[in-house]
Amino acid sequence: MNTLPYPQLQAFLAVARSRSFSGAARDLGVSRSAVSQSVRQLEEHLRVVLVARTTRSVSLTEAGRRLAESAGPAVEQTRAALAEVSAKPGEVVGRVRITVARAAFPFVLKPVLPRFRARHPNIEVECIFSDQRVDIVAQGFDAGIRMSEYVERDMVSVRLTEPFRFIIVGAPSYLDTHGTPQRPEDLLHHECLTFRSDTTGSLYAWELERGRKTWRIPVRGGVVANDGLILMEWAEQGLGLGYAFEPLVAEQLRTGRLRHVLQPYSAAVPGFFLYYPSRAQRSAPLRLFVEAVREFTGQRT
Repeated sequence: MNTLPYPQLQAFLAVARSRSFSGAARDLGVSRSAVSQSVRQLEEHLRVVLVARTTRSVSLTEAGRRLAESAGPAVEQTRAALAEVSAKPGEVVGRVRITVARAAFPFVLKPVLPRFRARHPNIEVECIFSDQRVDIVAQGFDAGIRMSEYVERDMVSVRLTEPFRFIIVGAPSYLDTHGTPQRPEDLLHHECLTFRSDTTGSLYAWELERGRKTWRIPVRGGVVANDGLILMEWAEQGLGLGYAFEPLVAEQLRTGRLRHVLQPYSAAVPGFFLYYPSRAQRSAPLRLFVEAVREFTGQRT
């Protein structure tokens, strides 16, 4: 082991990030077979299996997970350092790679990203949209944007939005035809647009609260999806009742395209947060991105 298999290590880390040889090949701009060969060469070099392959999935072994967690940040710091050497004095170059909940786009990235790119044109921002629970260290992300329940306790977090409520909405056409629910239990007799979790694979039970009492209603309906933004489009079309956080449907409520039902039972949540492993590990591009997010959203930690 007297030579460093750097290209092979890059290929392995790309596989670790995407959990896919095809995805890694797209990221690196090479063929799938080249990625597979590089990972196999690294395994032979280290004399350990790093990736468990099946016909349907790719996962890391324990050795692979340890290597990804320890080598991933170091390789990214090396890449950033090489880029900075070629930069002009005072110019920051590099990349920020973040995992983002789909629903956060309208309230965080849509207003922030154009202004950030205008200010820092040499910093590349890679956004991977997913509602799954993500290990940002193991999968090579610099930071994540999620609601607080998805943020691990050992992460540094920056508030991006004020607290908001999850509410139940329906189009006038639906409510005029099917009636308006008056109690949480009434939802069991309504057509509800149901969300299937990417993380658990289960259907999401709508959470309601009033005072100290809470409900988890196992709603059902003829339409199921894994994207809340799309479900709200269908709610507007009268396909059923929808469950969304209030800012997402503020315009539809204002114009009357949707109506808020069961208002006294709306559940409050802390809001969206940007989070990352620790202040000590922040790269210069991530530091500037965090500063911009704080400035443009007007929020503080």
